[in-house]
Amino acid sequence: QVQLVESGGGLVLPGGSLRLLCTASGISVNDYTMRWYRQHPGKERELVAEISGAGGRTNYTDSVKGRFTISRVNAERTVYLQMTSLKPEDTAVYYCNAIKVTYGVDYWGSGTLVAVSS
Repeated sequence: QVQLVESGGGLVLPGGSLRLLCTASGISVNDYTMRWYRQHPGKERELVAEISGAGGRTNYTDSVKGRFTISRVNAERTVYLQMTSLKPEDTAVYYCNAIKVTYGVDYWGSGTLVAVSS
C-alpha cells in the first residue's frame, strides 16, 4: 500500500523559512516524478515544484523561483521542500504527489498547513 505523509508545516513570520517533508512508503521516490502542490483557501490546487524520477530535474512555478528548493533522499524515501523568504501569499495547504504519467499512476498525501503571518 502506497502512502505519502507530509510534515513540517506550521506558522512562520514573513521572511522566515520552513522545510516540508514528504515521506513515502510503498514506493521509491526516485521511480516517480515527485511534486509539491499547494491550495490557497477558495482556490484550485497549483503545482509549486517538481523533481523528475530519472534525472532529478527540477521545475518551479514562477512565484517561488529562487525561494523554494525541492530535493529528495532516495534512501530515506523522502522529498523535501525548503522554503525561504516566505510571504503571506505562500499561506496554503501543501500536498505531496507522486506520479508516473505514462502509467496513469498518481498518489497524494493528505497535506500540511503552512501559515505565513505576523
